[in-house]
Amino acid sequence: MPVPPNRPPAAAQPPAAHLPTAHLPTAHLPTAHLPTADAAAARTLAACTIGATPDWGPDAARELVETLLDTDRPFPCTFAVAAAKKQSLRFGFVESPHDESTWAPLAGILDDYLATYKQLGKDTSLVVLFRPDERPGTLDHYFRQFWSVLQFLHDGDPQPWPASTPLDPEELWWEFSFGGTEIFVVCNTPAHVTRHSRHNRGFMITFQPRWVFEGLEADTPRGAKARQVIRNRIRRFDGMEPAAALGNHGQEGNREWRQYFLPDTADGKVPDCPFLARSGAREPVAAAPDHAREGRAARDRAALARVLAAAGPAAGPRYTVLVNDHRQYSLWPAALPVPDRWRDTGVRGARDTCLAHVGRVWTDMRPARTAQRRPDRVV
Repeated sequence: MPVPPNRPPAAAQPPAAHLPTAHLPTAHLPTAHLPTADAAAARTLAACTIGATPDWGPDAARELVETLLDTDRPFPCTFAVAAAKKQSLRFGFVESPHDESTWAPLAGILDDYLATYKQLGKDTSLVVLFRPDERPGTLDHYFRQFWSVLQFLHDGDPQPWPASTPLDPEELWWEFSFGGTEIFVVCNTPAHVTRHSRHNRGFMITFQPRWVFEGLEADTPRGAKARQVIRNRIRRFDGMEPAAALGNHGQEGNREWRQYFLPDTADGKVPDCPFLARSGAREPVAAAPDHAREGRAARDRAALARVLAAAGPAAGPRYTVLVNDHRQYSLWPAALPVPDRWRDTGVRGARDTCLAHVGRVWTDMRPARTAQRRPDRVV
């Protein structure tokens, strides 16, 4: 079988989305055999695509299919192969990982997928492919872009964050959420050239609702067996040990966000998680868009990206604690101007320092006007 164009150079093994040992595969393919006839292939892809298909989309999807179904170098996750045969993958396409103005369709793609994913069975996920770069960026650059995309989705999510899901990525049970659904997320990039299971010719994000993992917990026979098989396949596929960040949801010491974007080497590290839950994340957002607010948020995110880029991957961002008229608190990058309707409390420092302060002073996360009701703990 010819080597798919999205593989790493030289003798590297084939790229594909990676399944952390605690989870189902990060990339599922729409069919076990894409027909060779262009018309049939187009129909197959159309049936498995949410949203528009750009001219570069079919090639990107076919390359991913070939990678997962390569029998000469089996993909680490047996569930991914099963999903390929069941046609339970769904594709989405976004024009650029670097230009936020092209990300608007992503929320609709994810919304549509979440409305129907349970009909596809447990072997399913949404794979969003971005147009491949002519000149790929660095791993640090893609790390920042990945978290910018997740922050973009969260900032525009009209549904409240799940009540049982912590807001802080450093909490044990945290998971990214959208549309009221917990979702495990994985990123593949062209800059992953050693960790082959996280390589793809173009920037790629895979979304897996946590529902697909039910029955595969680490303490179940099926879950334990799946982890053993997958870890062994990763060793052969990547030519190295499974990443140390891979773990089990809710297991002491595990942090889900670390599994989303893995370093390229066994001993590599990535920067701290930059995700920040928006103020009022547990409250529904009005359906009518506030274009002024969205514009300010876009400018703030762009400014934050410049700050992080200037600081470099090793420098952790500094934050300030803000409070509004409803006595709601929020962490905010210290390098950015204080947004409208918020006040600087004067507390600054590393993320952990600011969170500790918020935990001490904010004992009720609801607006002040409803504070007389049943108290809730800060998560």
